[in-house]
Amino acid sequence: MLRASAVVEKLGIPTASIIGSGFLKQAELIAKGLGVPLAIAEYPGAPMVDSEEELKRKVGEVLAPGIIRALTGERPRESVQADAEPEPGQVVFGGTLREVQEHFHRKLWSDGLPVIPPTREEVEAFLKFTDRDPGEVIRVVPQEGREASILSIAVNGVMAGCRPEYMPLLVAVVEAMCEPDFRIEDAGSTPGWEPLVIVNGPLIKELGFNYGQGVMRVGRQANTSIGRFVRLYLRNICGYRIPPGAGDKGSIGFTFNVALAEDEDYAREIGWPTFAMERGFAAGENVVTVQSVVCITPPTYSAGARAIDHVQQWADVMGASFTYWSHTGFKRGLWHPLIVAGPSIARVIAREWSKDDVRRYLYQHVKITAERAAHHARMTSTPTFSLEQLVKDGVLPPEYAQSSDPQRLVSVFIKPEMIGIVVAGDPGRNQSRGYMGNHAQGPRMSRRVVLPKRWKELLREARGAS
Repeated sequence: MLRASAVVEKLGIPTASIIGSGFLKQAELIAKGLGVPLAIAEYPGAPMVDSEEELKRKVGEVLAPGIIRALTGERPRESVQADAEPEPGQVVFGGTLREVQEHFHRKLWSDGLPVIPPTREEVEAFLKFTDRDPGEVIRVVPQEGREASILSIAVNGVMAGCRPEYMPLLVAVVEAMCEPDFRIEDAGSTPGWEPLVIVNGPLIKELGFNYGQGVMRVGRQANTSIGRFVRLYLRNICGYRIPPGAGDKGSIGFTFNVALAEDEDYAREIGWPTFAMERGFAAGENVVTVQSVVCITPPTYSAGARAIDHVQQWADVMGASFTYWSHTGFKRGLWHPLIVAGPSIARVIAREWSKDDVRRYLYQHVKITAERAAHHARMTSTPTFSLEQLVKDGVLPPEYAQSSDPQRLVSVFIKPEMIGIVVAGDPGRNQSRGYMGNHAQGPRMSRRVVLPKRWKELLREARGAS
């Protein structure tokens, strides 16, 4: 809303942005990042939990007068004040390790865990692993309008505990998140979603990623530190901080996702294309994909010698979790569920079915009634939700409005191809798991990892030093 208001204000038209009181600090931070003074009309509290009578009273007594004041010349709300930004490459502190930790904590530059101090020496070690200029800016990013530069990636990579040789992946990750369609401006929305990095290619083995038993658990440096880097980058460069910060409005969040690496050997052995190949890349290319995750399903155990035995279990267990949040995808015509298929399960399925066969089955068998979808939408924040209107607006395909029966069943997955499938996990157990994306926020973005010209030589030097 504030970004739209800023565009209108620049055209010389006064605006009044209606903001719930719980979002005021975030609104002030966004206005500061936009560099445009914006008038705000406050709705006290949260309208979703107010009775109709209370809502009318608050609109009449507080909100409407605020809108009138905003549109008739009230001085726009002052932006939050902040310390001057340090210059790129500037030394910001000197002291003992403990003193550095305390300083970074006070400045809200850490994630609450100890950080590796980004000394010049450490940052330079990272910059050796890219042929790009440290001052190159990929994009100016919300909330606070900072530059996502190559230097900033190296600094936060050091702080997160990454190894210098991870730098090419970190650059590709930030490039993916900076794609306009990723909507990094929504990374602080109330569902509290977290980005997930998916890694493909020879670098999986070269850099020691875990893709087997224990995948998605902290413990392997490559998976863990790259996942932590993403959260630190969103916090330090974008400004998505929880209180006493103000940029992140995740109501009940969860921790960062470690990076997910695919068991490519297993996928090839059973005759399935890798995740990156399905994203349009050639076999053997190093690729990172970033997508949002708002919810993780229960561990899904399945047994049997037929494909249907396992995929039906996925439909029953993972489908139940995906079903609740499907209304958010319906509203935008986009979302991106992901299934991490345990290798032993994938092997059984692959004897009979392709990945596309799996997707078609899930599309055809995971359903929700129109009435239930509308109910979940109303409970969230959309009292006017209507599948019929979404079809009329071209957001959803025609089959979502084939009748007006509120009990009609519609597919939870708008299109089969929206379902991602990655082979990873414990090959000695019969477990898979689902990861649910947050509709149009954080859709899958993939980038090739560009290695420096001296990659092999630099890698030998780094490993010799360690």
